[in-house]
Amino acid sequence: MLLMREAFSETGARELAESVTVEAGTAGTIKVLRGQLLRITALEDGAVASLFGFSLAEPNQWLSVHHTRVFSNSYLLGSGMRMVNNRRRPVMVLGKDDVKRHDLLLPGSTTSWLAENGYQGQGCVESVQEQLNALGMSVPKLPDPINLFMHVDLTREGNIVPQPNLTKAGNSLTCRVVSDTQFIVSTCNTGIEGNDKPGAVQLSVAEDLFDFNA
Repeated sequence: MLLMREAFSETGARELAESVTVEAGTAGTIKVLRGQLLRITALEDGAVASLFGFSLAEPNQWLSVHHTRVFSNSYLLGSGMRMVNNRRRPVMVLGKDDVKRHDLLLPGSTTSWLAENGYQGQGCVESVQEQLNALGMSVPKLPDPINLFMHVDLTREGNIVPQPNLTKAGNSLTCRVVSDTQFIVSTCNTGIEGNDKPGAVQLSVAEDLFDFNA
């Protein structure tokens, strides 16, 4: 079972982060320890959650969409797939997934790029940098995100074709985290057609799947 804890030796009580609601057009952060589950739930139709993760021990190691693609030899995020950092070490494993459509190709939006394309509001990059500043975390660079719930297709010719976002309120995905990580999620406008109506999401942590329903 992808989300079982047999591989982890921790049995005592551990810190469990409280759930965080990330309102549409903002960013939020949550700390997840090795062996815990991270669940990201769409609270509104069409939500996109641009996901970043930074090692608590080594902030210069981060969740890397580029290395994840190479490591998995895939542009698609599927069940059982390991998402890795810039050292190609696993950060988490995808388990339960209601949507099964996520983008591993597009960068986070910036405020200036959104304005140039007729959108208002803060960009993903700036919102995440604000969260890093608030946490007192300094990183060498801001990586590209994993855009959860974003719907795009990749044609045989190599074209990226945005598709209408089909995510519904209540849809979620759950990952088993395998390295102590500070995650940051932006719900700012992506500026990508069909995925450009920001929606709120919830970040929650549990030790086991049944704890989410407790």
